[in-house]
Amino acid sequence: MYSIFRRPASAAIKAAPSLPVLGATKLIRVNFPTTAVNYSPEHYNTETFMTTIHIHTNPEAIYGFDARGIAKRFRHAAIFGALDALQPGETMRFMNDHDPLPLLDQMRNRYGDHVEITYRAREPGQIVIDFVKR
Repeated sequence: MYSIFRRPASAAIKAAPSLPVLGATKLIRVNFPTTAVNYSPEHYNTETFMTTIHIHTNPEAIYGFDARGIAKRFRHAAIFGALDALQPGETMRFMNDHDPLPLLDQMRNRYGDHVEITYRAREPGQIVIDFVKR
């Protein structure tokens, strides 16, 4: 899904050359779903915007991770990155279309007892596993 934003031609961020120019307006294509978001400098304070940090501090939080939408060659690296980002006590709910036995072996070697593995669903085509960081 693409969202189209209209910006004045004099805007600091230039549109890609392949995008059409309509009169004094350039179109910028953003490849993620969004609502009306204005990224122009006059609509947010860059100093505050750039220094705000989003921290997850709720140990009961469950963060979903659907591996089916990630290219196979990047899956294990993405999964390890997500697990590394968890705080102790947080859970990553992993969803996949097959039982990831090689991944589980790699996780046991890498994390040992620091990640608890609990199957929530183990049916053909629908695997759900909770990984809890200790």
